[in-house]
Amino acid sequence: MRLLHTMLRVGNLDRSLAFYTEVMGMRLLRRNDFPDGRFTLAFVGYGEEDSSTVLELTHNWDTESYEIGTAFGHLAVEVDDAYAACDAVRAKGGKVVREAGPMKHGTTVIAFVEDPDGYKIEFIQKGTR
Repeated sequence: MRLLHTMLRVGNLDRSLAFYTEVMGMRLLRRNDFPDGRFTLAFVGYGEEDSSTVLELTHNWDTESYEIGTAFGHLAVEVDDAYAACDAVRAKGGKVVREAGPMKHGTTVIAFVEDPDGYKIEFIQKGTR
């Protein structure tokens, strides 16, 4: 077995695709419109779907926003340098919600950014956990 993808519902697909490709550096792997169901699925990731876990962005055409809820926590991405990753996100107009630094009660260097729909993405600095 292998984890294939995580799905997030997004209110504005173009805005979310711009964030995940331009700010987060992922690639758009595929996009499919389903007119009869009035939704679009877009898959983004750092690697190909046959060998990497990817992110599925689901856009229901008639829904502009969603409540994130209290059960979902965050996505996690390993980065070489959490400080530099935050600077890069900020330079591209992204929102850093927790600056890079050691986690409370530990030494792992982490940071958090937020996507346009309010989903949190944790940066975990390679070699610090």
